[in-house]
Amino acid sequence: MILLYRDILIGLMFIFGITGFISGQFIISSILFAIATILSNSHLHIENKNN
Repeated sequence: MILLYRDILIGLMFIFGITGFISGQFIISSILFAIATILSNSHLHIENKNN
């Protein structure tokens, strides 16, 4: 269940990043894209470590 919440959070950050990019807020959208990337990659690293 925790993974579902994490996936939803990553998806929301990605959508808000796209919205910020379209509206011209490049710094905020870059930060949101970076956070979404870091969280999604750390998620994959944790799964690979457990297997």
